[in-house]
Amino acid sequence: MKRNTKTFTVALTDTLKQQLLQWSQQFDEVAWLDSNEHAQTHGNYSAILAVDAFTALKTDSQNAFEKLDEYQTTTKDWLFGSLSYDLKNDIEDLSSKNIDGPEFPQMYFFQPKKVFLFTHSEVTLSYLNMVDDELQSDWEAVLATSLPQQTISKQPLTPRARTSKQRYLQKVDTLLQYIQKGDVYEANFCQEFFCEGVSLDPTAAFWKLNELSKPPFATFLKLEQHYILSASPERYLKKQGTHIVSQPIKGTAKRSTCSKEDAALVLQLQKDPKERSENIMITDLVRNDLSRIAKKGTVAVQELCKIYTFEQVHQMISTITCEVCESTRPIEIIKKTYPMGSMTGAPKVSAMKIIEALEDARRGAYSGAVGYIAPNCDFDFNVVIRSILYNAATQYVSFSVGGAITAKSIPESEYQECLLKAKAMHEVLAQ
Repeated sequence: MKRNTKTFTVALTDTLKQQLLQWSQQFDEVAWLDSNEHAQTHGNYSAILAVDAFTALKTDSQNAFEKLDEYQTTTKDWLFGSLSYDLKNDIEDLSSKNIDGPEFPQMYFFQPKKVFLFTHSEVTLSYLNMVDDELQSDWEAVLATSLPQQTISKQPLTPRARTSKQRYLQKVDTLLQYIQKGDVYEANFCQEFFCEGVSLDPTAAFWKLNELSKPPFATFLKLEQHYILSASPERYLKKQGTHIVSQPIKGTAKRSTCSKEDAALVLQLQKDPKERSENIMITDLVRNDLSRIAKKGTVAVQELCKIYTFEQVHQMISTITCEVCESTRPIEIIKKTYPMGSMTGAPKVSAMKIIEALEDARRGAYSGAVGYIAPNCDFDFNVVIRSILYNAATQYVSFSVGGAITAKSIPESEYQECLLKAKAMHEVLAQ
């Protein structure tokens, strides 16, 4: 399907970003992907805005990837959306029976009528079914958008933990027993924090979260009444031509305002044997996942246990790449590597069964993925972590955090790591 395009010279300032988000709220479907000036995200674009569904696919987990494959091959256009963690049930003989507070769709993708593609100095508007000079008038409307005084919520919010600290520690002890028996050797164990009966301003909450974190995979996703406000630092999977990149995160350390102490924390994380073993185990898992779709002999570890520094934390990240055949369909690549190994554990299926039994909440959108598929079949998806989920219809706010449990894990230390990861979300909701 043909798109009409028009390019404008522009600097993507914070003010313009806020105007774009505010202007976009007139639509039921909005996807805003912001690299925050980090390199090598979203292809050649520093940010992308997509709004207003021309067509959409919303489905549960049954045959979800088959439906997405048919949708993508039929449209051959831009698609933006989310993949729930619970789509694992479409891939393996698994189920999800825990409490589902946010009640998000398992899979929701839309073909936008309007796409804004930003580089450092330009924006290209790409429209379906353009009426008159809608490109020009919309851009003028964005630039004329006023920014109202925003309040995240009417009163400061204090999310409740669905899993008490005592229960968390007990569950980690149980998980350690599974590890000692050899049922699993690493598992990502998560817990939910939530508020009920909340009226939230999603744009204000997202903007504050992004200000605090400035991550490479920031995402504001609005799908009708469902909002994902993500400050994710983690890439699940990227396809550019026949080149595939996955970048699992395992290993977290706090930041310090003292530069000397901050440098020492980086060095400590780099040398930490537990954190390195966590990362290496998941790197091996991702290598195995990629080998299922890769050309023989092309799976390679480009970076192993490299430390990346963000506003809130230091992270240990590995980069694994491979090449695929030109005929390999994008949805096949996603399905055969899903969910992200950093959010499951290893062996993958055994880990998913055990954490499903131990966790108190269904993950849903959390630890799933948000991103896009381009008309040329390239794609880029984050991992939904460091993210606030909001169901405006039920007034339910949720975020979850977790960490990798291995034989060397100390339950109290794992709990404190969860609190560190939850810090930015707590701070946003306490505004």
